[in-house]
Amino acid sequence: MSPTPAPVRPHPATVDFGRPTLVTRGPRWSLRLDVRTAVSCAVFLLLTLAVVVVTLAHGTYEIPLPDVVRALYGEGPAGTRTVVVEWRLPRALLAVLLGAALAVSGAIFQSVTRNPLGSPDIIGFSSGSYTGALVVMLLTGGGYYQVAAGSLAGGILTAFVVFVLAYRRGAAQGFRLIIVGIAISAMLGAFNTWLVLRADIEDAMLSAVWGAGSLNSLGYDQLWPVLALLALLIPPALACGPALRRLELGDDAAAALGTRTETVRLVLVVLGVALIALVTAAAGPIAFIALAAPQIARRITRSASVALLPSAVLGGFLLALADLAGQRLFAPVQLPVGIVTVSIGGLYLVWLLVREARRT
Repeated sequence: MSPTPAPVRPHPATVDFGRPTLVTRGPRWSLRLDVRTAVSCAVFLLLTLAVVVVTLAHGTYEIPLPDVVRALYGEGPAGTRTVVVEWRLPRALLAVLLGAALAVSGAIFQSVTRNPLGSPDIIGFSSGSYTGALVVMLLTGGGYYQVAAGSLAGGILTAFVVFVLAYRRGAAQGFRLIIVGIAISAMLGAFNTWLVLRADIEDAMLSAVWGAGSLNSLGYDQLWPVLALLALLIPPALACGPALRRLELGDDAAAALGTRTETVRLVLVVLGVALIALVTAAAGPIAFIALAAPQIARRITRSASVALLPSAVLGGFLLALADLAGQRLFAPVQLPVGIVTVSIGGLYLVWLLVREARRT
């Protein structure tokens, strides 16, 4: 009789391509967890928690930290619970969730285009989502769900046009796609301005404020739909992570490794557009989180390619921090979070362009 095999146990930390990695194997599965990536994600989560706590405690009405904790447990004065739980908590959670969605969308498109400039706000997909939402808001007067549907339709249609125009020699080349996307984004920006100028003054003011990208006045009515849709979109995006890394090797290499390149690319594009459309429908177009978060996370984790999970965690932290800065820097005036991200992200974009030019 053959000896009984030993039970499968988690392996100790090993070195995978020169990086410490925890490996766990089962009969039909295996899990590899890069130690540096795991530690980085844990640090990002702790920083995000700290920003959320500060957001809940500070504002026009200052609340001591012990009272914030009691309010989260349903205790303490009714006024404090109202401020913390009803007013500030949904906004803080939305900042984290929407930042994660932006970062995952940016990581997807940067990997698909194999270019750090391949962000949805650079290649026009954010503008397309904004156009779809504006058409519904200004021409049909639709509600939240109609605006969300229009945003998704506008983003998908824009992505289709960009990919068709960038398609050449059997594929959509990354740099060509970026150039076409910038052109389409400029055209959509002009069209969006025309829509706002033709609208009634009240509708134009509302769309202009919303178009700046703002978390003001958002509450649980927006939090629950966003949470439900992210629960549907984020898991398949993370599941496509290995295929996404194979696509970065090129279509021929990915196909040789068993990846159905066109199918995977189509699924990833739809997921990325859906994520950016969800953010646009909830809070308006918020720029540069999708551009910056994946590249910053890549440099912190020192990974060979853009990773989705670290990008998501860092994106949530960056948007929560930007929203806190918008609330407190010029208090009592609250800046839309989109203005803060554009102001900081513009400097990052200049640095990135200079760096890419030097590499070229």
